Amino acid sequence: MPAQADPAIAALRARIAWIEGEVGSAREVLPFGIPQLDRKLPGGGLALGCLHEIAGGGNGAIDGAAAACFAAGIATRLPGKVLWCVAHQDLFAPGLEQAGLAPDRVIHVETGDDRTVLACMEEGLRHGGLTAVVGEVPKLPMTASRRLHLAARESGTLGIALRRWRRHADASDFGQPTAAMTRWRVSVLPSAPLPVPGVGRPRWLVELIRARAGENLDIELEACDGTGRLGVPAELADGPTKAEGWRHRAAR
Repeated sequence: MPAQADPAIAALRARIAWIEGEVGSAREVLPFGIPQLDRKLPGGGLALGCLHEIAGGGNGAIDGAAAACFAAGIATRLPGKVLWCVAHQDLFAPGLEQAGLAPDRVIHVETGDDRTVLACMEEGLRHGGLTAVVGEVPKLPMTASRRLHLAARESGTLGIALRRWRRHADASDFGQPTAAMTRWRVSVLPSAPLPVPGVGRPRWLVELIRARAGENLDIELEACDGTGRLGVPAELADGPTKAEGWRHRAAR
């Protein structure tokens, strides 16, 4: 006859499952409004009260800026204040405003080092009075990600770990396991040619690399507009995406 399970161990396992989002009531979600994307996510959108990871592709600062705008677009579509934590003073407010995130909605925190960014993110997520907390970090250890995810779950605040690297070698950390619900990579693509001289709306290759209880996806989209919303290129609106053809080029 099997031995009775230790109640303490059973309780600990249930606590871990709750932290990781495997059990519990259904969460609220923030749909992107892109059916091809939303149907790949559990609940039909980005889960609120959770931690998510976003990084740029292989084109250095250019893709990093696109990833920041992608994060800003998500925060724009939520009401309230946004805490944005950085280690050094390199946050470009006009760029965030292009994605609809006005300066008067952003509480900017400059910490001086990456470890303190994680601490400020956790405090912001536990506060409960913010709509989203974004932290720019090169590394996201599993223990730190669990703490952030738990803080987000307890307060219902959306957490975004924006993975930015000052050295190319540090980018390898992005593949390590974390407690984040989703993991994204954003790369810049050429904008569509216009019939008149000018520059068209920027385009991105948006890769949903990991979605817990969801599916992966590569999709070519138009960058966030002034309301934080992504767009589907007109030539792709009624057909399959062309993301596959751009994947290797954007990763170089």
